[in-house]
Amino acid sequence: MKMNASGLLVVGALLLLQACAAQAPASSRYFDSSGRPDVLSGGARRIEISTSQGKFHVWTKRVGNNPTIKVLLLHGGPGNTSEYFEAADSYFPGASIEYYYYDQLGSFRSDQPDDAKLAALLGTEHFVEEVEQVRQALGLGRDNFYLLGHSWGGILAIEYALKYQQHLKGLIISNMMASIPAYNEYAKNVLMPQMDPKVLAEVQALEAAKDYANPRYMELLVPHFYEHHVLRMPSAQWPEPASRAFSHGNQKVYVPMQGPSEMGASGILEKWDRTKDLPAITVPTLTIGGRYDTMDPKHMEWMASQVRRGRYLDCPQGSHMSMYDDQRTYFTGVIRFIQDVDMGRF
Repeated sequence: MKMNASGLLVVGALLLLQACAAQAPASSRYFDSSGRPDVLSGGARRIEISTSQGKFHVWTKRVGNNPTIKVLLLHGGPGNTSEYFEAADSYFPGASIEYYYYDQLGSFRSDQPDDAKLAALLGTEHFVEEVEQVRQALGLGRDNFYLLGHSWGGILAIEYALKYQQHLKGLIISNMMASIPAYNEYAKNVLMPQMDPKVLAEVQALEAAKDYANPRYMELLVPHFYEHHVLRMPSAQWPEPASRAFSHGNQKVYVPMQGPSEMGASGILEKWDRTKDLPAITVPTLTIGGRYDTMDPKHMEWMASQVRRGRYLDCPQGSHMSMYDDQRTYFTGVIRFIQDVDMGRF
């Protein structure tokens, strides 16, 4: 079939457009949301999940596009929100990492079941299945799915990996030990003796009286514990997303799971311990610890040696919120791990 001059021009233009698209900068492809089902909402979605107590919805929000790197963020608490992960906005887009904010059930932007239904769902089993349903809804899989869990989210990430690691490309356990009893021992034998004895005595007296609602409790803990081991800045200078996340925490989730004390765990998670199960995790795994963390950094370094393919990221200036008080170390290490796995260098 012969083609006239105008036809040749059309074909040439189409070939040129295809070539330009193929050679488009990674940054332009990263920010191109055309064809994504969440484009109208800027990446936000409410995902329906099925539970033993009925159907509910959880909130997620996608940032960026990368077919081989998709990171689902599991926030701490339990009952906190993913808002404090907004620090990632300063780092992940520049590395072309697609990532998802996600508020777990009972957390700020997701459904809040009534007290009886919520109480029936609290436990690692429910939240593991919730993560799996979110994964399916978002279309994440073995070729692209990285799970980053911080604090309680680290517990959840470990539990998820032990059941569903066949869906994971990489696992990141941030600022979380593999044993709550070991954490409680560390708090008792290392962290508490570092406090001013008079302050510690007053805190323990309030706890003994179960007077956790007393304003004096947090008046003591914020300057004498939080600013040393949770986020190492004066609380008046805490980054806005961190302060906002703390203000949105759901105590109806936190207290039954963690317990009312800020100096150790005494709730549903009190006896949680997966130290003997770590060798069963075979996917590439990064553990992260801060020198001043509420969690024992030596234990978190040890965890990396127990999984099949582990690496440890030390944040020498960091505490429990190392993504803020040792931010460059934290995100540089996370990005390097993800890129190494993606490029087959891990």
